[in-house]
Amino acid sequence: MGSRTDVDRGDRADLRADCSSCFGLCCVALAFVKSSDFPHDKPAGEPCVNLDDHDACRIHPGLRDRGFKGCTVFDCFGAGQKVSQRTFAGRSWRDDPQVSAEMFAAFPVVRRLHELLWYLGEAIELVQDNRDPTPWLDAFDEVRRLSDLEPHDLAGLDVDAAYDSARGLLVEASEIARAATEPASHRHSGRVPEPGSDLVGAKLAGADLSGATIRGSVAIAADLSGASLRRCDVLGVDLRDADLSGADLSGAIYLTQMQVNSARGDARTALPDGFERPAHWAS
Repeated sequence: MGSRTDVDRGDRADLRADCSSCFGLCCVALAFVKSSDFPHDKPAGEPCVNLDDHDACRIHPGLRDRGFKGCTVFDCFGAGQKVSQRTFAGRSWRDDPQVSAEMFAAFPVVRRLHELLWYLGEAIELVQDNRDPTPWLDAFDEVRRLSDLEPHDLAGLDVDAAYDSARGLLVEASEIARAATEPASHRHSGRVPEPGSDLVGAKLAGADLSGATIRGSVAIAADLSGASLRRCDVLGVDLRDADLSGADLSGAIYLTQMQVNSARGDARTALPDGFERPAHWAS
C-alpha cells in the first residue's frame, strides 16, 4: 500500500516541502496582499524583497516579527520541489523568461493537486482496514498523473474538476472512519457544530467534538482550548488564530500542517504523528 501511494503517515516525503530543492517559488510566483499576514503588496511573478540570490529568505527567523506571518503559515505540499526538479528538470526561473512564466503558472496548479493528494492519501489510510481501497487508490493515481503533466498541459488543467471528482470519496472515507465513534450529539446537551458552520470566535473550550464533522467551517479566533477533535473531520476548516492550547488533534481527519501553522497552540496540544509543532506556539 505505502509503496503505491507513498503517503504513509509520518513519511509523506513527496507531499512535504523541501525548500532546499526549490527555486523559492512561493516567494516569487504567488501574489501577496497587504494585510495582517503581509506588510505590503507583491504582484505574482515578482520576487519578494527578502529573497536572496540563492533562493533563500534573508529574514526567515524573524518573519513574524517583520509582519510576514503569512509566510510562516504557507505550505506548498511539496509542489515547490516537484515543479523545480521534475516538471522543469532543474531549470530555474532565473535562467529564461519563458521558463519563468510557465513555472509560475504551473506552481499553484501543482500545489493544489498535491494538497488533494494529501487528502486522498489520508482517505486511503482511513478505509484500508475495512473497505476495498481500490477506488481511493485509483483516484490518488489519477491526481498524481495530473501533477506529472507537462507545463502547457498544467496551465490549462481544470483543478476544480479534480476536486469535484474526489469529493465524494473524501466524504465517504470520513464517514467510514467516524462510524465507530459515538456521535458528538450524544455527548452534548447543546448544539454541535455542523459542516460549514460560522465558528468565528466561538467558545468551544473543552468541547468533545470526537466523531463530529465541521468540514468547511470558518473557525477564525475560535476558542478550542482543551477540546477533543479525535476523528473530527476538519477538511478545509479555517483555523486562523484559533486557540488550540491543550487540544487533542491527534486523530483529526484531513488536518493539514497549514491549518496547524495558522492556529495558536502550546506544548500540550496533541498533533498527529509526522506533524511539526510551529515555532510560534507557546512553549
